[in-house]
Amino acid sequence: MFTGFFSDSVTFVPILLEGVWMTIAITISALVIASLLGLFWAMLRVSGISWLANGARIVTNLIRGIPIIVLLFYVYFVLPEMGIQMSAFQAGAFGLGIAYSAYMAEVFRSGIEAIDVGQIEAANSLGMSRILMMRRVILPQAFKIALPPYSNNMVMLLKDSSQASVITVVELSMQAKLVASSSFKNATVFTLVALLYLCLSLPLMALAGWLERKYNKAKK
Repeated sequence: MFTGFFSDSVTFVPILLEGVWMTIAITISALVIASLLGLFWAMLRVSGISWLANGARIVTNLIRGIPIIVLLFYVYFVLPEMGIQMSAFQAGAFGLGIAYSAYMAEVFRSGIEAIDVGQIEAANSLGMSRILMMRRVILPQAFKIALPPYSNNMVMLLKDSSQASVITVVELSMQAKLVASSSFKNATVFTLVALLYLCLSLPLMALAGWLERKYNKAKK
């Protein structure tokens, strides 16, 4: 049994690795979109302007209330009817980025709101503008606080990148389905896929754990 598994692995792993590169590419692309958009939502939430804060809160709640797969379908199938054409990869990265921007917004917002009020008052007393205070005082500390939950979201995004297969992105899980349907070696193929996802996720989990320990140690 194990001999057959290892001999099949030699054949299947190079094919599956093509899907791994696509998984990494779509995860990184979606992460960049989610981080930038999430920071934008968070800045609106803490802007102190009620209509901007309420608008951002409503938008992020709407995004969080819609399943990722529906967002992907909407981006890939509905936007072209409005004249916005995207490739499957672009739609996958954009859809995942929008979906995770709502979660990233909460991570950034909690980091910003965790800054001690005294530091904000001190910055105000020095005559700093709000933008300068954000750039020099609040955001550097907020990013440090937000790193552990941010890292956890990275792991979740990596695993959820498999949902891009529903719009024909040939990432790892889609590649596995193609290999399994042509070889009928389901057990071997999907065991390899699970191991490959673990190889991708474990370093990120270790990073999240290390950041959390480092942050907790810094607080003591």
